[in-house]
Amino acid sequence: MTREPEGPARLSPGTVAVTAGRPTRTPDSPLNPPLVLASTYAAGGELEYGRYGNPVWRAFEEALAALEGGGRALVFSSGMAAATALLELVPDRGRLVAPRHAYLGVLAIVADAQARGRVHSDVVDVADTARIERACERADVLWLESPTNPALEVADLPAACAAAHANGALAVVDNTFATPLLQRPLDLGADIVLHSATKYLAGHSDVQLGAVVTRDDELYERLDAYRRKTGAVAGPFETWLALRGLRTLHLRVERAQANAATLAERLAAHPAVVRVRYPGLPGDPGHARAAAQMNGFGAIVSIELADAAVADAFTDKLSLWVNSTSLGGVESTLERRRRWPGEPHTIPAGLLRMSVGVEDVEDLWADLEQALP
Repeated sequence: MTREPEGPARLSPGTVAVTAGRPTRTPDSPLNPPLVLASTYAAGGELEYGRYGNPVWRAFEEALAALEGGGRALVFSSGMAAATALLELVPDRGRLVAPRHAYLGVLAIVADAQARGRVHSDVVDVADTARIERACERADVLWLESPTNPALEVADLPAACAAAHANGALAVVDNTFATPLLQRPLDLGADIVLHSATKYLAGHSDVQLGAVVTRDDELYERLDAYRRKTGAVAGPFETWLALRGLRTLHLRVERAQANAATLAERLAAHPAVVRVRYPGLPGDPGHARAAAQMNGFGAIVSIELADAAVADAFTDKLSLWVNSTSLGGVESTLERRRRWPGEPHTIPAGLLRMSVGVEDVEDLWADLEQALP
């Protein structure tokens, strides 16, 4: 059974981020859901045991589902835990269409599943819609990131999801980079949305959490059963922190995105920068597609310098920007992605993925400018 979108559709996403998942408003009730630390509940209710549910989970899941435009959400212990649960939707020896560029952890579990004969993966460039359509002819699950990590390619989500459905396949979209404020894949045809809530949703670099959202009740029940059986459950405190972070998601994304747009333009004009990848630039290959299906271009910018040595020297000269993995926090971070051995070799050795934060943009630029060769 597929559920129709529900929730406070008349409200703007920013208002939904602030208001969804709140307790019932009664005299002396708290404005925020209280933190419930419980492994055991009295019998006879819906929760029963800590691995099956928690009031804080429910509040976060309600808020995230409302932001994604309706449906039901499930929170997991990490983005990788959520991704692993979704991989189980591929039948044994089934076929998965996967992006050539994506989060490294996801690429690793897909490669491992293929090596064990668990699935067969067909790797595609998400920007190549015709290739996706051909690959979906034999697919069981289509897995997309858009924009991709770290190349920032943009998929034609309506066309890709339609191709999956035309062949009886499920369409999964990782929406971590865009967030539900800038893109709602369920409205564009996806069956399931994936988030590393560690990133923008929580937003303060202090939580590891994952989540999925779907409007299909059967898929929800399958994923909920997997979470219960495997114990890939989120800690109540981490979930409470993520819900707290969600309240300012619209403010953080708005500021970080504005900073990213300014920096991308300046970096594109700098002679030491070989290439800037950012869908917000009019000359970017994904610009028109992103403008058509997104409400903004996000706060991730990837730049290419001459080579790995130049990129590493540039990174070493920075003082405000933090050289670290992960992204989506209030602070600006960057890293050379090919420093990780498993990163695809189609990612240039001198590529730096930049997660633009909410600091003053002139301070961010001054630090970049003094470090560029």
